[in-house]
Order: sequence, then C-alpha cells, then structure tokens
Amino acid sequence: MLELLDHPVTPMRATIRPLRADFAGFAHATSGRLHRAAFQLCRDWHLAQDLTQTTLAKLFLSWERAVDSDNLVAYAQKVLLRVYLDHRRRRSSTETATGELREPAYSISPELRLTLLDAVSRLPVRDRAIVMLRYFADHSVEQVAAELDVPITVVKSQTRRSLIKLRHMLRTERPTLYAA
Repeated sequence: MLELLDHPVTPMRATIRPLRADFAGFAHATSGRLHRAAFQLCRDWHLAQDLTQTTLAKLFLSWERAVDSDNLVAYAQKVLLRVYLDHRRRRSSTETATGELREPAYSISPELRLTLLDAVSRLPVRDRAIVMLRYFADHSVEQVAAELDVPITVVKSQTRRSLIKLRHMLRTERPTLYAA
C-alpha cells in the first residue's frame, strides 16, 4: 500500500495543459482559413463563424485522436465539411424569416372572419382539426384521413356534422355570410 503512495502521481491537469496549449496554437493559426472555407461552403459570413466555432469545438473534444493524423489541417477541414452537412440536414437551416406576414386578401370583412374562426374554435378538437384541414388548409378527404389516422368515412361524417354545428352557431350571421 505504501508503494502506491511513493509513486509520483501525474495529475490530470499536467497532461491536459500541453494539449490545451497545442490546440490553442492550432486554433489560432487555422481559424481564419477554416472561416474562409466555411464561407465558401455556405456564402453567409455569420453562419461561417458558427460553423467554424462548432468545428473547433468538435476538434477540441477529439484533440488527442486528431493530433495523431497525418495532416491536421485536412482533418479540420473534413470536420468542417461534416459540420456544414449536418447543418444543412437540419430542418431549420432552410427556414427564412420574412419581414412581413403575407395574409391573403379576404373579400369578406375581418370581423366576419373572426366570427367564423371563433365558431370553429368552439368545435370539439377532432372536428376542428377536420374542418381546418379540409377548408382552411385545402386538404382532400384522403389526406385528412391519413394525417389524423382515421377512416375516410369518419372524416366525411365528422365534416358533415361539423358544418351543421357551424351553421347553427352562425345562424345570426347567415345573411352576411351568403351575401359575399
């Protein structure tokens, strides 16, 4: 037992410090080159910064294995390419934010539209989903049945019942609805 205590134990920090120093030097020397390569891939300066940062983070996590490669810059560029491809595969990478919300122009008054949406919101959940998919999203009966995982006959009967409920709820606005 005393023999174990006599051996000098190398603390983890002593072995980590040279690795951190090596990585810091490599990151400082190649970050500009990686950033330019990332920009060539994505054509967005800010996204290129994010891709470069993610690449350097992944390299840091696998630095012990990366140091053993023959060409460390090529290894880093391969990691960058994989990070870029992972980003492109994500659904959010193709979404864009628009400055304005494009609402279609309605021929009926906005108040009547709000009244109609209020009436639809008072339907039961499945009925509301069927009406919204059929008439607001313009899906076919088959598409609604597949999306809600119900038989086609259920979609047809629930649509009919929902429309009857809506007519009953909107009986006071009926002249305005049919005037348009």
